[in-house]
Amino acid sequence: QHGPDSVAFYVSGQILTEDYYVANKLMKGFIGSANIDTNSRLCMASSVAGHRRAFGGDVVPGLYEDFDQADVIVLVGSNAAFCHPVLFRRMLAARQTRGTRLVVIDPRRTATAAEADLHLPLASGSDALLFNGLLVHLAQHNHLDGAWTTRHLDGFDQALCTARATAGSLEVVAAGTGLPVADILRFYRMVAGQERWVTAYSQGVNQSATGTDKVNAILTCHLATGRIGRPGMGPFSLTGQPNAMGGREVGGLANQLAAHMALEDASARERVQRFWASPTIASKPGLKAVDLFQAVAAGQIKALWIMGTNPAVSLPDAGAVRAALAACPFVVVADCMADTDTTRFAHVRLPALAWGEKTGTVTNSERRISRQRAFLPAPGEARADWWMLADLGRRLGWPAAFAWTNAAGVFREHAALSGFENQGSRAFDIGALATLNDGEYDGLAPTLWPHPVGRPAAARLFGDGQFVTPNRRARTPAIQPCSPTHGVTTARPLVLNTGRLRDQWHTMTRTGSVTRLAAQHPESTAALAPETVRSLGLQPGDLVQIASDWGSIVLPVQGNAGVQPNHVFVPIHWTDQFTGAGVVGRVVNPVTDPISGQPEAKHTPVSLTAIDLPWRGVVLARTPLAVAADYWSRRPVEGGWSHRLAWEGAVAAPITALAGQLDAEVVSLVDSGRTRFRWALFRDGAVVAVMIAGAAPHWPDLADATRLFLSKPVEHRHAVLAIDARPCEPVVCACLGVRRDRIEAAIRAGAGDVAALGAACGAGSRCGSCQSELRGIIADVAPAAEPVPA
Repeated sequence: QHGPDSVAFYVSGQILTEDYYVANKLMKGFIGSANIDTNSRLCMASSVAGHRRAFGGDVVPGLYEDFDQADVIVLVGSNAAFCHPVLFRRMLAARQTRGTRLVVIDPRRTATAAEADLHLPLASGSDALLFNGLLVHLAQHNHLDGAWTTRHLDGFDQALCTARATAGSLEVVAAGTGLPVADILRFYRMVAGQERWVTAYSQGVNQSATGTDKVNAILTCHLATGRIGRPGMGPFSLTGQPNAMGGREVGGLANQLAAHMALEDASARERVQRFWASPTIASKPGLKAVDLFQAVAAGQIKALWIMGTNPAVSLPDAGAVRAALAACPFVVVADCMADTDTTRFAHVRLPALAWGEKTGTVTNSERRISRQRAFLPAPGEARADWWMLADLGRRLGWPAAFAWTNAAGVFREHAALSGFENQGSRAFDIGALATLNDGEYDGLAPTLWPHPVGRPAAARLFGDGQFVTPNRRARTPAIQPCSPTHGVTTARPLVLNTGRLRDQWHTMTRTGSVTRLAAQHPESTAALAPETVRSLGLQPGDLVQIASDWGSIVLPVQGNAGVQPNHVFVPIHWTDQFTGAGVVGRVVNPVTDPISGQPEAKHTPVSLTAIDLPWRGVVLARTPLAVAADYWSRRPVEGGWSHRLAWEGAVAAPITALAGQLDAEVVSLVDSGRTRFRWALFRDGAVVAVMIAGAAPHWPDLADATRLFLSKPVEHRHAVLAIDARPCEPVVCACLGVRRDRIEAAIRAGAGDVAALGAACGAGSRCGSCQSELRGIIADVAPAAEPVPA
């Protein structure tokens, strides 16, 4: 009725490659639109665009083992200690065994930066200037490989000329990055002096309006020195999701076709249409993520299918996204979680399989394809995403094209397309896997691509100077460093940065229900440098409104010495499931990179205004409650849920509302000074909730008290109100639930390093993501500890 471009799919790096393949085939080859995009647009699109611009294809040249073999590792915009903890432990092991030096380039002093030999807290958005300066330094001190650049690079002379014009001296780089000249020079010399050098980068580079240029500035430094595709050297893009690479392989982005073929290439479109035997083929790029939801708002998209992602939270300008979803005539959401901020807008909810219930493949950051094997039965009517999509394709009249009976069949077709009429023109070729039978597919060991027919799987790429551009030469575009699109103003004087915490994942739809993971960060906070907190007349724990030109949120303030002055860091995770006004996407600007379409999530000008709410309270209940308060957040605790509240008006207003909501009887205890209040709600003789309240700015912490009254019968009702309201120590090791006081006790008893702490109390002995924090605690506590007698 409205044409193929009136429908769209919005998919996810958390679905499997087989799911992605079927979605892409259905949309581009049968519906006839390229309106399929993915939440990988929010994390990896700039890296994809930079790879394609430089190499001719979306290829990560190196391997994880390069981190074991490098002499210098440079991490740019990556808090790997939290986001890639297993890989980060390999980096630290390399330093221990071979003396590898670690440079971290990040505006924040993160857990990763705390481990660095050199931390460069550059000004937000100045990465390209810093790497242009590195290119100039390499040229000035004869560290370029002239023969390599002549044989294998196009555009290098102009790239170097532009670098000299924009970053021609250390002083110019220092002025633009805010870094001391001595630190810049030390970084340049560390890189120049070692052939085995890896640069790994992640969201701090990609999530920018100039993210593609930043990627290419990094790639050019490696290309110009020939330090690429050989052991211990090369650029390395660290993906943000478990299957971001798999989605890119099948073409699950609106500006890709399939199997690393370009949508703008007419011969590629003809090839894919012939392979699929499809009635049509998309002939122009579709709408990228931010544009897609703007088109929904404008009424251009009439039907939208969302799979395995939560765009009502994760996209920038989230208020506008929610308005678009509310206005869309038909929204389908396939998810393994029934209630998310996005499913609340769905006209149809489809139960999807979770990871432990589905079978298929994923590809990691080093191009290694691995099997995901189900270890749980499918619950109820839940189905794999590929199955749902194939069923739709059959119902729309194309039964032969969507006739697969299992994931192995989908994979075989995906592999066959990758090798179809390839002849080495595309790096992505897994044609050798197209003939796997079902048993071989089930037993498939992790394998690297490319793996074409008749040849073993390749390891590193481009070390021979053969790229996948038409002339086999890499391209080095001239990079003109640019400041972030929206600079600070008098009205918006602070810079908002967003990112991950250690113990939560994306929008907390699953991790948010895990008690241990919620213990370290019980609520979202606005982290500011202590001097910024003081200059604004605030104290830690004060509530503030963070406002941009796109929206506002309300959060408590946290002092954090790792945040630069006049910056604010807010985590991306919190949703309407866990807080009343803390979805940071409502504030983030929707500006995107003109090449990649990736949003600028790391730099939004904001203002902070103190929120004066006189009452603070904590409610403990068996289930999550809808609490009437001006500010609220909640998290799971042992035996129930803890709710933090702040409000104005009558002190008893929240408990009165809860009593009516729960049809419960209220028992109260008020101290003589009328500054502390305690209430318990009883129904049928059992405690259903307890609330403690008092004057701002402090919240009582009752998380550990939940088990005292929720898990046991109560004989004396007023005894419930005698529970201890003292704050408990924060959890440091989420894997084993080890709190700081226990760790400090182990240090005072003689545990002087991370290994000894692991032996004494278990902290840091599992995933290792808390090890940086443990080293900081050792440094704080050990000097004051009593010497252990010999």
